[in-house]
Order: sequence, then C-alpha cells, then structure tokens
Amino acid sequence: MVREYAGGLVALGLRRGDTVAIMTANGPAFRFVDTAAVHIGAIPISIYATLPPHDIAWILENADVSVVIAEADFLPVLEQARSVGARPFSLVSLADTGGDRRMADAIADAPHDFDFDAAWRAVRPEDPVTVSYTSGTTGNPKGVVLSNGAVLGSLDALDQVTGTVEGGRVISFLPMAHVAERMFSHYRGIRYGLTLTSCPHPSLVPQYLTDVRPHYVFSPPRLFEKLRSAIEARSAGAEPAAVATREAIATGLEVIELQQTGQPVPTELSDRYHHAREQVLTPILAKLGLDQVEVALTGSAPVPPGLVRFFLALGLPALEAWGMSECTAFGSINRLDDVRTGTVGYPLPGLELRLDEDGEILLRSPFLMSGYLNQPELTAETIDSDGWLHTGDIGSHDADGRLQIIDRKKELIISAFGKNMSPSNIEAKLKEASPLVGQAVVIGDSRPYNVALLVLDVEVAASTVGGPTRVEELVGHPEIVAAIDAAVEAANERLARVEQVKRYVLLPDEWLPGGDELSPTMKLKRRPISDKYAETIESLYSA
Repeated sequence: MVREYAGGLVALGLRRGDTVAIMTANGPAFRFVDTAAVHIGAIPISIYATLPPHDIAWILENADVSVVIAEADFLPVLEQARSVGARPFSLVSLADTGGDRRMADAIADAPHDFDFDAAWRAVRPEDPVTVSYTSGTTGNPKGVVLSNGAVLGSLDALDQVTGTVEGGRVISFLPMAHVAERMFSHYRGIRYGLTLTSCPHPSLVPQYLTDVRPHYVFSPPRLFEKLRSAIEARSAGAEPAAVATREAIATGLEVIELQQTGQPVPTELSDRYHHAREQVLTPILAKLGLDQVEVALTGSAPVPPGLVRFFLALGLPALEAWGMSECTAFGSINRLDDVRTGTVGYPLPGLELRLDEDGEILLRSPFLMSGYLNQPELTAETIDSDGWLHTGDIGSHDADGRLQIIDRKKELIISAFGKNMSPSNIEAKLKEASPLVGQAVVIGDSRPYNVALLVLDVEVAASTVGGPTRVEELVGHPEIVAAIDAAVEAANERLARVEQVKRYVLLPDEWLPGGDELSPTMKLKRRPISDKYAETIESLYSA
C-alpha cells in the first residue's frame, strides 16, 4: 500500500523536499499517506481537525503547501481555508467524491518509471520527516521541523528507558498532529514492529482498551482522570464489592505513600496489598483492558501527582513524562524501577538538561528540532549559539536530581505583593479535590488574591445527581454546588495561604478541545480565556 500511495503522490507532482498536508481521522489512511510521503522524501504535515479555517490557511501558507490530502469529513473546512487563504493548493480527496482530484485516480496515474526503492534510499537522516505545528495557545502555530535522525534518536533513547515488547500492542487515538502520539504510536510502531490499532475518536477508547488489551498506553491526564472517576463511581456504594474495592485501593495507596517517601513497607501491609491486587485490583485493571500494560505514559499537560499515585496503587506501571515538540516530544521521564510522583524523572539518555539562573529548563541533544519552519529569527531566539534549547518551562530538581515542572515561564502568577506562584499547581489541587472539576483556571497576576474559573465534568456531574445532563442545569444543582464548595475548601487546605483561591465561579459552559478555551491537545488557552471571561473575572474581584 505504501508503494502504491507513493506512486500516487508522485503523480500529484510531489517531489523530494515538497510539503504535503494531511487532514484525516486517526486511521489507516493517514498512515499510508504519511509513510508514503516520507519514502519519496516529501514532508508530511498533519492538521488538527478542530482548527478554524484561518489557522489552517496560515499553516498551509507558512509551509508552502501545494497539495492537501483529506478525508471527506474535512473537505468543507479546507474549502473554507482556501477561500480565506492567499496560497492556492490542490485538494485531493481520499473518498470517492469531492475535492479537486481523487487519491485513487492519482494512484492509478502513477508514473510507470517511478523507482520507489531509489526514492526511499535517497532519504537522509538530516531530511525532515515532518513539520509539527504547535497547538497555538498564544498566537499563530509554529512549525517545528523534525528530522529522520532526530526522531530515530529519540525513539531509541525512549526504548532504553521503557523497553519494547516484541510485537507489542498499542492503541493510537489522539490526532496525528499531536507530536507525542506520532512518536509513541506511529513512528514507534514502524521502528519496533508494534501491532497498532487506530481508534478514530477518544470517546471510543474504553471499548478499544478492552478489545485490544494494549501493552503500551499514552495519553494526556484527561483519559486517566476519566478512568479514575469510573472506578470511584463503581466503588461508591455500600455493596460488599464496592467496600472491598475501596479498601483495596486504600491499601494500595498506603503502600505507594510509604514507597514514595522512602519508608519500608511492613510485611503485614505488603501481604495485604498482594492479596488486594490478586483479588480486587488486577481484576479492575482487566475490566478496563489495562491488565497487560507494560508502560502507561502520561504528560503533555499538567499531571496531578495524586492521579499517578492512584494508578500505581492499582498496580498499573504509570509514568509521568515531560517534553515538547521542539525536543521530539520526550525530554524527561520517570523510570519503571524509580517512579517519583510529582516529578518527571530524569532526562532521556543522550539528552543534556540544566536549569538557567531563573529556573528555565534548557535542553541540548542530537534529537532537537532542526528549527521553526521559515522562521529563522524565532529559531535563533529559541536555540542559542551553544545549542541549548530554551524551553520556556520553569523547573527545579529534587534532592536526587529528578526534574520537577513548576510552570510555563510566561504563565507564573506574581501577586500584587510580589509572591511568585504556579497556576498549574493550584489548578491541579482543585482538580484532584473532586472528579466534578473538569477544568480549572486560576487568575491572580498583579492581583491581591487568587480567583478561579471552574468548569464541570458534565458526565461525572450528571452521574452524581442522577438527573439532568445539561450543564446549565447542573451548575445550579444543590448537590453539585455543595460538592464544588467542599472541593475548593479541600484544595485550599493543601495550598499556602497566599496560593489559596478566595473566590470562584462555576461556569455554565463546556470547554472542548480546539475551542476558545482549550487547544487541540487540551492545553489551557489562558489569554483567550482571560479575554472571554474578563467581566466574570472582574466581578470576582469587585464582589
């Protein structure tokens, strides 16, 4: 199939060094087109399905794209992008109709003299394998150029940390524009011969987990938060099975707490935990389809330490990692035999990491990005003359040298009294306090105290009250109001006085990936949120 698609791409006029945009769901079609493009030396670029037309047009212009290949569902938004963009492009449909041309016709028109083997043998390690556009939480997305050599080097470094089961199973469900998904499933699958199952939509992941029983799982924390909520909901009753589940989890958390603080686990507790895992916890993982997982990796957004501890208590080998597109997705990761919650462990083998004077994390390695596409000035600002990538993230080291992520450099809150605070740390405490809190944004920069905008997890809220499912009704439900009040109070008890949330509002809104408030990768768009809810924020300070 890759050979056929490669011939089709050549028939479309694509040659070595040309860019080609791909807009598909996570599925086989993407993998054929992307892999074929790499084999002829072209540069595939995935586009987030949730981007508005003007952002798509900007990417196509920035990347000098002349050919866009898409599934039928995405043809309308691409037509809109064509109408607002200055750069003309050919729209190729993977369906039977639509677009300027069908991919099937291009494959049929492949040149008879096209030498597939000569094409892929001419590809060099320094050639770009993709351009990954950052999700654009501030300003236009930036095109991160990643080379074949950088991707292979990063994959081998990750393999040294996590290992690889021969023929291991992995589910791919995030958009392929998400660089960590590309690395963990697509490229890793090719490099190590994994058995990869594409899940077309995140809502289907629970079903796919039980069907596939993967060896490797990667997801931002949201999936794990949903799974934890489901487990807690099932164990909330007074039935013997529910009581046994709560007791087993409590036993597991007790063991993990001792291990995390470097204390010995008493024999009696160890025996009790072994029995709990055998009788209760492993069956829970089996019911979720997670009982054969070798590595469950989470990152790409702030990860509450309690979330990792919860799954460690169940017996899931959960690891928090940190990285960014500019370092080929993964920079620092916990080790399977040395997990410390609240940290992202140690740098990948072959990667140098140090902290600048202000705490900014600096990286240097052979598998950094080649630069930002067509933005040499920004590249020079980001990678200094000594080869250090300035990440924009603030970090610290624990006593054993593990990296702890504090926050984005530009997002730290400095109160009116000069106190520096991490909003993501406060937000994590709020989300940990109750599964009802789907999203939280803390505001307090140059202010006398912190306030918060809270958004419900509608699914959890509806299940809690057993009634309405509309968010407008749920936010005013007495049981929900009381639970959120209690959650904010519980979170404040775990925060320093200056960090505590003095006032908050529960918004009658849902925040969806790719919307006004969240990037396609579920990162908070702080500036747009502040602008959109400016009146609400001011009311919290004037009340």
